[in-house]
Amino acid sequence: MGKIFKNMLPYRKAVIIIIALLFVQAWCDLSLPSYTSDIIDVGIQNSGVEHIVPEKLTKSEFKAAQFIMTDDEADLWKGLYKADGEFYKLKDKSSKELDEADEKLNLPLIMNYQMSTLEVSSFKKTIANQMGKKESELENVSVEQLGESLGVKLKSFKQEKEDDDGNKVKVDCVDARPFFAGMMQSGKMDKKSILSMRDKMSDTIDAMGSSLVKSMGVAYAVSCDKAAGIDVDHIQKSYLLFAGLKMLGMALLMGVVTVLVGFFASRVGAGIGMTLREKVFKNVVGFSNAEMDKFSTASLITRSTNDIQQIQMVSVMLLRMVAYAPILGIGGVLKVVQTGAGMGWIIVLAIAVILGYVMVLMSAAMPKFKLMQKLVDNINLVSREILTGLSVIRAFGREKKEEERFDEANKDLTKTMLFTNRVMTFMMPGMMMIMNILTVGIVWFGAKKIDGGNMQVGAMTAFITYAMMIVMSFLMLTMMSIMLPRAAVAAERIDEVVRTESSIKDADEPEKLTSHDGVISFEHVNFKYPGAEEDVLHDIDFVARPGETTAIIGSTGCGKSTLVNLIPRLYDVSDGKILLDGKDIRNISMSDLREEIGFVPQKGVLFSGTIASNLRFGNDDATDEEIKKAARIAQATEFIEAKDDKYESSISQGGSNVSGGQKQRLAIARAIAKNPKIFIFDDSFSALDLKTDAALRKALSENVKDSTVIIVAQRISTILHAEQILVLDDGKVVGKGTHEQLLKNCDVYREIAKSQLSAKELGMDESEVSDNE
Repeated sequence: MGKIFKNMLPYRKAVIIIIALLFVQAWCDLSLPSYTSDIIDVGIQNSGVEHIVPEKLTKSEFKAAQFIMTDDEADLWKGLYKADGEFYKLKDKSSKELDEADEKLNLPLIMNYQMSTLEVSSFKKTIANQMGKKESELENVSVEQLGESLGVKLKSFKQEKEDDDGNKVKVDCVDARPFFAGMMQSGKMDKKSILSMRDKMSDTIDAMGSSLVKSMGVAYAVSCDKAAGIDVDHIQKSYLLFAGLKMLGMALLMGVVTVLVGFFASRVGAGIGMTLREKVFKNVVGFSNAEMDKFSTASLITRSTNDIQQIQMVSVMLLRMVAYAPILGIGGVLKVVQTGAGMGWIIVLAIAVILGYVMVLMSAAMPKFKLMQKLVDNINLVSREILTGLSVIRAFGREKKEEERFDEANKDLTKTMLFTNRVMTFMMPGMMMIMNILTVGIVWFGAKKIDGGNMQVGAMTAFITYAMMIVMSFLMLTMMSIMLPRAAVAAERIDEVVRTESSIKDADEPEKLTSHDGVISFEHVNFKYPGAEEDVLHDIDFVARPGETTAIIGSTGCGKSTLVNLIPRLYDVSDGKILLDGKDIRNISMSDLREEIGFVPQKGVLFSGTIASNLRFGNDDATDEEIKKAARIAQATEFIEAKDDKYESSISQGGSNVSGGQKQRLAIARAIAKNPKIFIFDDSFSALDLKTDAALRKALSENVKDSTVIIVAQRISTILHAEQILVLDDGKVVGKGTHEQLLKNCDVYREIAKSQLSAKELGMDESEVSDNE
């Protein structure tokens, strides 16, 4: 994970912007359930009225409401309103002031509302207690008659209320406040008695639950507003419309922010991919053959493509989902606490179950994730070998065997991916089951709280939504846990390539070449491959001079190509030194060293483009005449001129649309067009027929007289006229001299020569050849 985050450091400004936008997105996301709750609880259940303090009320109601208030409460009540004709109107107050008034006046206003809609049966029970009579004695006495007997005017009316089962029914009610006011005027009750009765009723109201109490207070405000002529239906519609518009605006803002987050995250991900590809490519281009052997081409291709793609994709997901999950989760927890529902334990239990469930799945899948990238390397290796060697496979009739080899590699990867995918298929159904059980649990326990008056329906709806958000935030993290292991492995593999330094480096203070003669000197050079125990070259000592051809010959595997690979520092010597014009090549910068060399490798490599672009590969400034001359020397003019587009003819990747001999000649022409001081031909004439070989060597000797020419060859005819021939055998120089000298003094050379040339060509008698045999 650390390596993935390290790749984001160059884009920290964009990451900060993304995190800021995620906070805005979370704020919008977390606000929507609150609006939904308000729409249900306030807009629908409470008719759009938010406070228990009425907006407007009649003078009689304004006065009647005070009889059960304390002096402080009455003063607060009077300070809230101003006279407006036959009514009292609420003064302009802030939401905070109204909330404080609601809290202080909640009890007296609810009691006032209850007394104004007291059920007839309850009223008769109260009168019976006051008069010292039995309740049954007043059973057949009407409310009006009771009022006349008490000296007050009372009238019964029908009021819609909820029964014990929650059904709305109409019951007979009476406004009992005139009765209590009359009792106080007659001296039968005093303020202290009223307040004492209020204390007793307070316990009953407290047992109802805060939600039910608030609803009763709002019901009082609605009844007062209606009595004062306010259109409550209009208030409700306006509230619902305004709340809906706020939700719409919030949703639009969240949509815009989400798009911006996706935009910036995608840019960061693309930038990380570009940077990693650039780093990997630059580092790999500087690798010596030792590092290339360590990683393998197939693995480097996988790391440069599949691995970087994994990191790029996960980087985007980290910024879009993983960064958002904790913000949303913590915000959801804070919102859940604010609801005061007291059901947080359900969410804690759900999260614990989720974490345990994910840990079980990951413990089973993690080892396979680590294996997966290696299997991708393997299938890439097999695919490349089959595609590049297709002609050989067909020639040997190995199609069936290669299909089986590919099928085996493919099945290994398929089995691993199927295992991880099958394990992870349990993730989503398990998560959905946990979420659904969580929803049922919230509804189950929330219904009991609603029944007890401690929670409203909207609050429970919001609680469910917040709970789902919290669980979803954990779900996001767990879903990322599927991708993170592969990305972590990929990041480690990429970092391994980036951290690997080439074993061949420029000196800290490289020397400048003061002369450009092209003299190459090997001074007692030994070499062994990295990690090998034994040297492959032993005590190589010779000088290759300009104007001369130095040829190297020997049996297969004797170290010829290894020797010439040391000159351009594709490998570095283990002991001894190689000098260029008197300076150790390790002290010369590689750019200066390789500028002096025209190298034609054993395997001719061409690049996609045109013939001209390939010939200018080592010298971008080469003129048309120069590349034509190089082609003429390399004996390539004939087949180039035969093409329709001549030098602008296309070359496909790897030069697959030209023959092996044509490829070799173009590779030789490329080296000649560079016009270097040193030519190295590593068995570069093997695909040429003897006539072309001879013509090419003759043209070379005529046109590169001042250059040092080093030729690795298998054919004696190619090096017959070389000024110096080195004979290698098992990594040692066993012969050095001209062709004639070596025929006399070197048994190994003589054996090679006799195997390729006749006695006449060798200038020997038949008897000498037969005797030696």
